[in-house]
Formats: sequence, structure tokens, C-alpha cells
Amino acid sequence: MGTLDGRIAVVTGASRGIGRGTAIALGEQGATVYVTGRTTGAGELTIDATARLVDEAGGVGIAVQTDHGDDEQIAALFDRVRTDHGRLDLLVNNVYKIPDPPAWGGGFWEHPISIWDDQVGIGLRSHYVASWHAAPLLFASDADAFICNVSSPGGQSYHFSSSYGAGKAGLDRLTADMAVELREKGVAAVALYPGTVSTEFIIDALGTPATEMAEAQTPLAVGRTIAALAAAIDPMERSGTIQWVEDLAEEFGIVDEYDRRPAPYPRRLR
Repeated sequence: MGTLDGRIAVVTGASRGIGRGTAIALGEQGATVYVTGRTTGAGELTIDATARLVDEAGGVGIAVQTDHGDDEQIAALFDRVRTDHGRLDLLVNNVYKIPDPPAWGGGFWEHPISIWDDQVGIGLRSHYVASWHAAPLLFASDADAFICNVSSPGGQSYHFSSSYGAGKAGLDRLTADMAVELREKGVAAVALYPGTVSTEFIIDALGTPATEMAEAQTPLAVGRTIAALAAAIDPMERSGTIQWVEDLAEEFGIVDEYDRRPAPYPRRLR
């Protein structure tokens, strides 16, 4: 029996990276996980592949193709959950669009204005829209329902670009204020701070296998901290806070698929 047997979860942006790791980690604990993203089919990095991995981990994976830049598609996703179950226990807002080309350093005036829509539109606005649609379903939960917004230390210090930082700082503020408004409904909201994560994008960019990135957290390890939060007995005590992956790993005794404790990340302001 998993700690999340019978729980219903939505993980956005789960074809790869932290979203995929989170979906699998929730599956390990027996959850039913709606896996969203744009990429479908038989390939390795698709929502269909992630849904199968959730099944193999012990949960139930349901792939729902969703472009989180389209409000109507987000609404349809939660209509599906409402029809299927009438409630939602956990929303993991993770979807994020990496600009092409990536915005790593340089001046904001050197980047196309479109990166704002990539990093703030998809990385912040779509989380608000998903939470808006999810709220009535979370209120119907008979468990300790909560929203986990996957943020970044970039909300507190410079990372990558000014648009990236604005999106993450905004997500932290959104989480804190959602927590205030959700408290009377008994629904918690937390922001999660992973460190350096060995996502497919980072592995490709660095050309280093995940097994050799001892200083990085794996997507599955990050996901396991979210699963532990979902099963914790005190979600409301954490509501409105920023939770660091390495702190949660220490608290709940979490290791990654290589039996490593997630590596810490430097904490700095500005």
C-alpha cells in the first residue's frame, strides 16, 4: 500500500524533467496521476511514456495532451478530472517553456521580447489559470489537498535572465498569497525550490551523464520530496512557505534512484 493510494493528482509539464520525475514518484506511492504536456506518441519524452512509467511504478497514469498556453485546453483538463473523479487532491504546477534559444546571461535587451511570454506566461500565468480551475476540485477533496508550485532559487537571486527571475519571484509571491486565500478552505499551497537538477535539457547542455552529476538533484528525487509533502500530516503548517528540496530530503529520508541524498544548493540573495 502506497502512502498516496486513492489520491488524485495533476502534474503539469510532465513529458520530461521534474514533471516526469514527480509523476513517477507519485505513482510509486499509488496515486492516480494526470500527466499533461504537448508531446504525445511512442517517443521516450512524451506524456504517454510518462503515464506508462507511472503505471509501472505502481500508480495509474493518465496522459492528457494540454498546451498550457491555451486557457481552453487547461479548462478542458480539469473538466476531465471533474468528470472522472469529482475532486482533486494535489496540483503540481510545473510546466515551463525553455526559450529557443535559451536565455542564459546577457542583457535583457539582447533577448527577444517573446522570452517574457515563455518564462512568465507559461512559467507563471499558466499556473494561475490551472490553480483557478483546480480550486473547486481541491475544495471537494476529502484528503489534505494542496498546490505545489515548482519554483526556483532564481526567485531570490540572479539566474539566467531578468525575465526568469521575474517569473520565479512572481510565483513565490503568488504561492504566499494563494495560501492566505485558501486557508479558510483547508487547502495548502507551497513553493518548491529544487537546486541544480539533472533534467534532459541540462544533461544535453553539459554533456554529462546523470550518474556522474553528483552535485545535481535528479528529477525523481525532486518528485519524491513532493510525494512526501503530499503524504505529510501537517500541510497547512507549511502553507505559504518555500520548501527546499534538500531540506525535505533530510526530513523525510529521501534518496534518489542512485541511493544518493539530493545535493544542497547555495543559498544567496541577489
